[in-house]
Amino acid sequence: MTIYSALFLILLSIMLGLEVWLARRQFHHVLLHRDQVPQPFQEHILLVEHQKAADYTMAKLKLGVVSGILDIFILLLWTLGGGLVLLDNFWRGLGWSDLQTGVGVIISFIFIGALIDLPMKGYRVFVLEQAFGFNRTTVRLFLQDAIKQWGLLLILGIPIGAGALWLMEHAGIHWWLSLWLAWLSFSMLMMWAYPAFIAPLFNRFTPLADEDLRQRVENLLVRCGFKSQGIFVMDGSRRSGHGNAYFTGLGSNKRIVFFDTLLESLNFDQIEAVLAHELGHFKRHHIFKNLATMALLSLGGLALLGWLSAQPVFYQSLGVEQPSNYMALVLFMLISPILTFFLHPVLAYISRRYEFEADEFAAKMVSSQALAQALVKLYKENASTLTPDPIHSAVYDSHPPAPVRIAYLRAYDEAT
Repeated sequence: MTIYSALFLILLSIMLGLEVWLARRQFHHVLLHRDQVPQPFQEHILLVEHQKAADYTMAKLKLGVVSGILDIFILLLWTLGGGLVLLDNFWRGLGWSDLQTGVGVIISFIFIGALIDLPMKGYRVFVLEQAFGFNRTTVRLFLQDAIKQWGLLLILGIPIGAGALWLMEHAGIHWWLSLWLAWLSFSMLMMWAYPAFIAPLFNRFTPLADEDLRQRVENLLVRCGFKSQGIFVMDGSRRSGHGNAYFTGLGSNKRIVFFDTLLESLNFDQIEAVLAHELGHFKRHHIFKNLATMALLSLGGLALLGWLSAQPVFYQSLGVEQPSNYMALVLFMLISPILTFFLHPVLAYISRRYEFEADEFAAKMVSSQALAQALVKLYKENASTLTPDPIHSAVYDSHPPAPVRIAYLRAYDEAT
């Protein structure tokens, strides 16, 4: 145990302590307001629906705390517990080249992590979601999804891992900059390819059939100056009762996607308002800003990795005996959640600002009243709490709390 190992444990303890404290705040705040629907929603949401949302939120919090504790336990097993050493020794024992050994370690580490996480995912789907009437996934479909994800891991992970290790070995002292450029290029490629080649592996996408709705959507796209490859309906109801709408892709490969569950719960005005909100993110350049933020964070992270990988104490303090490029990558994957945890409040704040801007755009293009009505229905259908704890919300929530968001739309409506 070195001083750096102790520092690692201290940071881990601080993160866990904050997560548990925030979860307790959220739990008690939601429980305190469980038996009273907030005044702005009393005409639209029944008390029993409000209580369902509170119970659903509290159940997710309990599971989140358990999951977080298990994640830290597994992290300690991998590092100070010697798990990575055992994995490294196994692949070194095969007598392969450094590159092949590194790829084997990285892929097997990710694969083992996915296997360990599978029971928790299953509990979330078949116990928690099932208890609140949201789950529509069968065991067969759940396992099929897992197998497809593992297949993609092999197909994409092996060349990505090999390319990253090759750059670390051959791109010189500033390899992290070359790796960043390669990663950025690959991310852009995946954003372009995802709608047409990856998403259809998991869901069925069919062109929007309702001609009246299609015409309204196309008119909205024209007014917003947005060109898409098509307007599609996704069979989200195969897996969940939650509803959503989004646009995906990059460049000429952009698509508008509606969950079939969303189309079932909202009327045409409300659907148009929800889509206008999503288009607001495009028109207010939030997509580009998020990409720029992602690029800067990944650049900073890789620069930090470039420095850490040259420090023997980095490996020793995390229980690794033999320094290597691939072990530096694995260790960084393990500790990055600790580093990014403290960025949550800043990133969540920026995201909430974007949501207000997108809401304002939708109000201008369609109707603030229609958007407010749609949001209330979505809060109800998705059992989203109307009474989150302010501090918990400030740290985690990418969207403003429901009362704040509805009040913003009403204030905009009165001002115009």
